[in-house]
Amino acid sequence: MTLPTLGVVIVTFNAADVVLDCLESLLAADGVRLDIVVVDNASNDTTIADLRDWAAGTRPYTVPDTMPFALGVAPKPVPLQVSGPRGPQNSGHHLTLIETGLNGGFAAGVNRGLAELAARPGIDRFWILNPDSAVPPATPRAFATCAAGDFSLLGGRVLYYDKPGMIQIDGGTINRNTGVTGNISLFRKHAETAAPSVADMDFITGASMVASRTFYNAAGPMPEEYFLYYEEVDWAQRCKSKPLAYCPEAIIYHRAGASIGSPTQDRLASPFSIYFKHRARLMFMRRYFPARLPIALVYSLAKAAQLALRGHRREAVTLLLASFNLPPPAHVRAKLSEDAARRAFAKHRVKI
Repeated sequence: MTLPTLGVVIVTFNAADVVLDCLESLLAADGVRLDIVVVDNASNDTTIADLRDWAAGTRPYTVPDTMPFALGVAPKPVPLQVSGPRGPQNSGHHLTLIETGLNGGFAAGVNRGLAELAARPGIDRFWILNPDSAVPPATPRAFATCAAGDFSLLGGRVLYYDKPGMIQIDGGTINRNTGVTGNISLFRKHAETAAPSVADMDFITGASMVASRTFYNAAGPMPEEYFLYYEEVDWAQRCKSKPLAYCPEAIIYHRAGASIGSPTQDRLASPFSIYFKHRARLMFMRRYFPARLPIALVYSLAKAAQLALRGHRREAVTLLLASFNLPPPAHVRAKLSEDAARRAFAKHRVKI
């Protein structure tokens, strides 16, 4: 029996503490062949060394006690190749590592992986997956076989890794006055929440998003100018001729903000996250809803005031700098290399 094939793109940056959990869970997938491409955006931790040692079998892997589902350990070694046509493989899944040598942002890494997969025949669906995710064995086949019609982007349910009964997102919405995005089903109980209506969705989260080849060919690569955040929101605006879709059986567990400090139910967003998210929000509004930009800026002022009144003055200042396309504060800028900063700000007239 010929198994369905699903391409997978995972972009890593300093993901040594999470990426092996993600890859082990993918290798446990049933009833599907996965063509996995890991694109590393110049990690300066042990991500690359750990991945190579893990694949070679010289770095033992132990399933963490916190894993939300039963998971075995894949036999090693796992063949690991560089960019190019598929090489020989010992199992149904295939793993490629691409080292970009530059942190060009999330979308730049995704696009490198998409281009790699698009050059390989027989792959009609490309799954963009965060490295801080864990994937139940049935989810990849669900994404590969979901009868979604002629869709553009396909999503599923994202649950919190540390609270596996709680939903992080079922799909995204956009406030067209402020640019603020929302998570459908946020904080609801998984067992008690029905699948959402696709009609309510404006985009699919970039943490777990499947693009069809027809959409990719028509819409082109993911926009890279945002650097972080809103890339998938913008991309979804290009799919007017093809609908979004949802696969109820496709579930992942997500550690939410593990790499860049995105907010969670129990934690305020980091200044780094705040800067790039609000900068991206205003970029999105300038592109798609320019007449409502004053409303979006009023929202920024109100949100900054709220943060300041709660004692988060550094975060409030960061939000305002981002909203008015001003250079980031030193503590945010310090987290980027010189090359990454040039990529992040080159198109926005921001002096670094």
